[in-house]
Amino acid sequence: MKSAPSVSGYSLAFASPLAAYFLLFFAAPLVVLVFISFYTDPQLSGMGLTQYHKIATDGFTLQVLGDTLWLGLQVTALCLVLGYALAWSYVRSPGTVQKVLMLVIVLPLLTSVVVRTFAWVVILGRQGIVNSALLDLGWIDGPIKLLYTRGGLIVTLANVQLPLMALPLITALQKLDPNLEDASAALGASAFRTFFRITLPLTLPGIVAGCLLTFAATITAFISQSLIGGGQMLFMPMYIYQQASSLQNWPFAAAISLVFLVSVLACVALFNQVGRLSRGHAAG
Repeated sequence: MKSAPSVSGYSLAFASPLAAYFLLFFAAPLVVLVFISFYTDPQLSGMGLTQYHKIATDGFTLQVLGDTLWLGLQVTALCLVLGYALAWSYVRSPGTVQKVLMLVIVLPLLTSVVVRTFAWVVILGRQGIVNSALLDLGWIDGPIKLLYTRGGLIVTLANVQLPLMALPLITALQKLDPNLEDASAALGASAFRTFFRITLPLTLPGIVAGCLLTFAATITAFISQSLIGGGQMLFMPMYIYQQASSLQNWPFAAAISLVFLVSVLACVALFNQVGRLSRGHAAG
C-alpha cells in the first residue's frame, strides 16, 4: 500500500528521518525532563508538585526569570535600533558596498561565540580598549568598571546577536517597492512621516522575525552571560546549571527549566501574534 502523497507532491515517508531525529533528540529528553521535575527531592524518592510549588512561592527564582526576560527585551530593543540602521544602509548602498556590508554582517556568525565574548572581555576590561581610549582622551581620571556590569553585558549580547536582527530586516527592506516612497514624497509627506507611515509598517514582518530570533538567542546565551556578567549577575541558564551540576538538585533544575521553556514559548507566541497582525496590516 502506497503512502499518501503530501500537498507538495512528495511522499511523507521522506520526512520520517527528520521525525525520528526530532523524537529521539527533542521529544524524548523533554518527556524525561517533565518526569524528573515531579520528584519531590534530589534523591528521587517521591513524586508530587513540590518543585513547582517551590518555584511559585520562591521570590528569588521568579526574580531571576523576570530579570532574564527583561535582559532579552533590552538587548532586542538595542539590536532593533542598530540592526534597522544597518539594514537601511545596506539596502541604499551600491552593489560593491553591499558585498562588503554583507561580509561584515555574516562574518561574526562564522566565528565562535566564545571567541567573540572573550574579545569583549578584553575590550571592556580595566586596561581594555575602551578604558585606554578614554584615558588617552582625558575624559576619565581612572579606569571605569565596564566588565561585569549590566550595561557591558547588554552591549556584548547586542553585538553577538546583531546579525540575527539585521538579516531579516534586510530581506524586509529589499521587498519594499521604492515607488511607494517616491509617491509619498510627491504627495508632500516628509521623509520622517514616510518612514513611520509607510516603511516601518511594511517592514513589521521582518522586525518581528528579527526580534524573535534575537530574543530567543539572548536569553539562552549561557557563555556570554557567564563571562561578561560574571558572578555578580544571575540569569536562568546559569541558575539551571548551578542547580543541576553544582547542587545536583535535578528535580528542581528540571522544573525551572520547564518553567523557563514555557515562559519563552509564551513570548514566542506573543511575537507570532504580532507577526500575524503585521502581515494583515501589510496586506491591507
